Amino acid sequence: MRKLIVSCFVVGVVINVNAQNYWKKNAGKTAKVILTNSKANEKMADKGAVKFEQFGQPKETEACIFVAPNFKYQKLIGIGGAITDASAETFYKMPKNKQKEILDAYFGKNGLGYTVVRTNMNSCDFSSDSYTYVEDNDTSLKTFNVAHDEKYKIPMIKEAQKMIGNNFTFYFSPWSPPAWMKSNKSLYKGGRLENEYYQTWADYYIKFIKEYEKRGINIWGLTVQNEPMATQSWESCIYTAEEEGEFLKKNLGPTLWKNGYKDKKVMIWDHNRDLIYQRATTTLSDPETAKYAQGIGYHWYETWNNKTQLFDNLAETHRAFPDKFLAFTEGCKEQFSMDKIYDVSLGELYSKNMLNDFNKGNALWTDWNILLDETGGPNHKGNFCFAPIIADTKTGEVFYTYEYYYIGHVSKYIKPNAQRIGSSSNRAALTSSAFMNENGQLVTVIMNDSDNDIETNLWIEGMAAKLNAPAHSIQTVIL
Repeated sequence: MRKLIVSCFVVGVVINVNAQNYWKKNAGKTAKVILTNSKANEKMADKGAVKFEQFGQPKETEACIFVAPNFKYQKLIGIGGAITDASAETFYKMPKNKQKEILDAYFGKNGLGYTVVRTNMNSCDFSSDSYTYVEDNDTSLKTFNVAHDEKYKIPMIKEAQKMIGNNFTFYFSPWSPPAWMKSNKSLYKGGRLENEYYQTWADYYIKFIKEYEKRGINIWGLTVQNEPMATQSWESCIYTAEEEGEFLKKNLGPTLWKNGYKDKKVMIWDHNRDLIYQRATTTLSDPETAKYAQGIGYHWYETWNNKTQLFDNLAETHRAFPDKFLAFTEGCKEQFSMDKIYDVSLGELYSKNMLNDFNKGNALWTDWNILLDETGGPNHKGNFCFAPIIADTKTGEVFYTYEYYYIGHVSKYIKPNAQRIGSSSNRAALTSSAFMNENGQLVTVIMNDSDNDIETNLWIEGMAAKLNAPAHSIQTVIL
């Protein structure tokens, strides 16, 4: 059984870097520290300032996080989560004042700063029932209708859109085509899209985009297929890398372009890091296919067959396709238990993935369900999971897990269009990542996932601030 961790620490650092050698010219600058520490029951607390002072060559015995502002890498598209059927259904079961609280917690002025929203086209496991938008065997798609989504999903998405404003970045993913289009004649347990329905299925995406945009919800992008190598007991559909490329090249891509949707960001793969390099190098090997794809999506569930996440596969994929953005499209802690919603390990799972993903080239980071109920659902296949916010629909209570706070120490301070800056750590227990916001702020996030407190230094161009990183902690610093 995995050992539960009972303490956490989060700090945020933002530094204004307007010119080369900033720190050498501005000795004595101070930086604000934001802290989450479970030992003291502190969450995103303002801990005052730390001072940067001259610090020459560090010794190997001195723990340091090194930040190099002049080394710039990928720009951040945004951070957010999914509004699924489950999230929206749970949301509308809550009292009005709690609905407002949840929206503010994610999208409000003092919330997490989410700008990205993902949703499902047709049902997924996190739906109360299975559904599509057309009647059986309607190859003309004349019966296409999104009335199902107008009850819960669309209203909640529009609430998020209204609060996010101009930075609203919305994309969707299908879990399965209608059963009659598939080889196994079922929404569930894999199956493949029959060749004769490739174009019908491509037209289906267009119908979906038009119906949502008709309701004022602008579609930023889409993934071709959620988890195309997973034969699940819930909605799923299998594509080989070649099949996905063929569908994108001959049907989905041209159909989007013909309908005036050339600007929609198409992401391939949308599955785990284990096969991401093989899928990208195979699907995108044909330039005629690659021209229709702007991004490569992935999930974090490769741990089903590995002891840890395979972050290096992202770096290799990013090197192979520097013109395609990497997009984390889904991740959650599985096997929900209400007794464990306050475990710090939930937050550490998120920070470990976020920081490593950014360091390997990630540009878009999307959590799974933004809200679930007291069962970890609803989920029509019993695949119950954790979410950053859990709502008890029986009592009207709202619970914030450490996932929420750990994500916030990144998403609240690192803004869309921020550019990742060079950073590294000289201690295996300290993981860090740094970004420069458009306004010149530099945000560094540092996590200590060891069992020991670590005194460390945030070192920038010969200047450093002394920091304390308690056991099982994460930090960022603001100047």
